[in-house]
Amino acid sequence: MAIPNLSFLSLPLCFLFFFFFFSHAQSQTQFSYAKRRYGEQSRCRVERLHALEPVRRLESEAGVTEYYDESNEQLECAGVSAMRQTIESNGLLLPSYSNAPHLVYILQGNGITSAVISGCPETYQSYQESEQGRRYGERQGQQMFQDEHQKIYRFRQGDILALPAGVAHWFYNDGETPVVTFTVFDTSNSANQLDRTHRHFLLAGKKQGQQSFFSSRESKETSSNNNIFNGFDLELLAEALGVSRETARKLQGQDDQRGHIVRVERGLQVLKPRRTEESTEWEEEQEEEGRRRRRAANGIDEAICFMKLRENVGDPMKADLYTPGGGRITVLNSQKLPILRFIQMSANRGVLNRNAILAPHWNINSHAVVFVISGRARLQIVGNQGSTAFDGELRQGQLMVVPQNFAVIAQARSEGFSWISIQTIDNAMNNAIVGKTSAFRGMPADVLANSFGISREEAMRLKFSRGQEMAIFSPKSKAIGYGDM
Repeated sequence: MAIPNLSFLSLPLCFLFFFFFFSHAQSQTQFSYAKRRYGEQSRCRVERLHALEPVRRLESEAGVTEYYDESNEQLECAGVSAMRQTIESNGLLLPSYSNAPHLVYILQGNGITSAVISGCPETYQSYQESEQGRRYGERQGQQMFQDEHQKIYRFRQGDILALPAGVAHWFYNDGETPVVTFTVFDTSNSANQLDRTHRHFLLAGKKQGQQSFFSSRESKETSSNNNIFNGFDLELLAEALGVSRETARKLQGQDDQRGHIVRVERGLQVLKPRRTEESTEWEEEQEEEGRRRRRAANGIDEAICFMKLRENVGDPMKADLYTPGGGRITVLNSQKLPILRFIQMSANRGVLNRNAILAPHWNINSHAVVFVISGRARLQIVGNQGSTAFDGELRQGQLMVVPQNFAVIAQARSEGFSWISIQTIDNAMNNAIVGKTSAFRGMPADVLANSFGISREEAMRLKFSRGQEMAIFSPKSKAIGYGDM
């Protein structure tokens, strides 16, 4: 029996954009799975798997970006790329967009972000009462300068943010501790019409400075990656944007040595949601306002502009499955966060207690990219020929790809084990081998007895030995093998 995966507007141009985005999302839901996987079997001839760590580190003024090797055969098999980013306090990850949809998991910290979709209304408005603002307003025939921008989201540890391909976004750390994120880009998604390489388009700043390589592989990326304005003619850019040549030159960022994560000395001055307990009340008010707007808006506006982009999977109270003494799993799919249906990705967050076991299973309809948040576990993965593709330890900061249909089992070490898993479809499913709602539980005992050459009593014990436990098994004995490494 398959169960949810528990493993690892006024302008015509705006309406054209909405029509493209909405119709593309619908067609992607129907056809992207076939398109993603068609003709790619040769990329998944993976006989041996390895735990992956970042191979390249790029430093900026207020943060660090670490990249996993995109050319690794495991990541090529899954059709993804991955990175980990650290944003220091008062650090701003400059606006950019990507050729592939991606999920961002907040490993640590809190802050604000925004995904800017062209054509959606600027729902945040404010009047700035500075002398400069008044002078600007007088020149424009207004009493005061008005700023407008699209919705800003507050994020915190345990959140997942879903970002479609080609949508501009930025992150700002307004907390006291560094923000650390883990991101998976689905480069094989049908939304990406380019090649399978992750392409990062900067709207400001540039990627440059110190690059540390952790392997002998050469980087595909040049030492200096400029923003898109750098490639335009200065005079034409200034005229098109209605700014001076000096402003246009600053937009190109040729003399800016801060990198793509910069420090905001006096804090970012934007309209933003309140913190902590007030944040929930504020979001409820905004969702009610969104519902009011949707009732008065057209269907496309309703589908795109007010769609929720964020959900928390770190809160233990939101767990979908809990085993006493074993651990918990929280599933995030398109039924909980509808935008995942458009970008064709999903995720889950798992915690294994000391010596607890992740039940043997296989992923039915997706690859899984597993990132270790904390702790260690012994992991075994078996391919279709019955040979072991991986048998070793997975620890904090490492990444592992579990290919579709490969069987997997894991047991936590003494300090426990927690992970985030990103899947390459919006409603990932898996099939447990034993336990409640498992493959063995669904088969007649005589089928099992004759399949394995065991007695009917042994077959009954095989079917029901784990009782009502599902996906996570509480430990009955100490970890087997490898000691307590």
